[in-house]
Amino acid sequence: MQRFTDQKYLTQDQYKDSGNLDARIAIHQKFSVNPQGWFNWIFDTLVQLPAESKILELGCGSAEMWKECAGRIPAGWVITLTDLSDGMLDAAWRNLVPLGRNFKFEQMDAQTIPYPDKTFDAVIANHMLYHVADREKALIEIKRVLKNDGRLIATTVGNAHMREMYQLLKRVNTNPRPDMFVNPFTLENGFQQLQNIFSLVKKSQYADNLEVTELEPLVAYIRSSISAADVSEEKLGELKKDLIATLEKEGKIFITKDSGLFEALK
Repeated sequence: MQRFTDQKYLTQDQYKDSGNLDARIAIHQKFSVNPQGWFNWIFDTLVQLPAESKILELGCGSAEMWKECAGRIPAGWVITLTDLSDGMLDAAWRNLVPLGRNFKFEQMDAQTIPYPDKTFDAVIANHMLYHVADREKALIEIKRVLKNDGRLIATTVGNAHMREMYQLLKRVNTNPRPDMFVNPFTLENGFQQLQNIFSLVKKSQYADNLEVTELEPLVAYIRSSISAADVSEEKLGELKKDLIATLEKEGKIFITKDSGLFEALK
């Protein structure tokens, strides 16, 4: 099974807590060139929902989006945050409890959503559908729990996303798995997967790139990756020297970002 969709690996290793996700979020928050910010861009779509919406997020991670956009959350929203990992739910709770809002937290598999038909005005899947083994089953479940005018808001990445970073990963990975860089739900292939289930699908692209000026966030990102267990410390040391030389010469390292969202109407 691909590590991307192996529930045991995801819950007991990659996402047993928020550490790996935090490292990946941090590099974007610190070095993205678009001042709007990814989470605020997503929220520009979310705030078009009714003021009294019931919202379900699948794979909420550390709930960084809700923390960052706390001031934009309508008072009438009823929000249920779910994740397959108890460790991620704990991180989400810790991030959001200071806000004093009544978020609901549940451990949940997107392939089996324990809610009645037509419960939610919106379902959010933020960079998580590529972790679902049976996406068709999950999408059918999502459609089932949406109200008749409900919508799925699903973010993901495109084929060019972080390509320079993956080139660095390939340099240090001495035992690459065949599925190491295979993403089963992207901006390129996700449209058709959604169109097979939903009545109307729209895609929006987020314009951004990274200009990284520090070594450690790059190294932290590499260590956070799904292939981190296969990374040779010797190779990583060699890469660090090369990256230091590049930063000293160029002042920054450019990394392509290619991300966006699908809005799928029931």
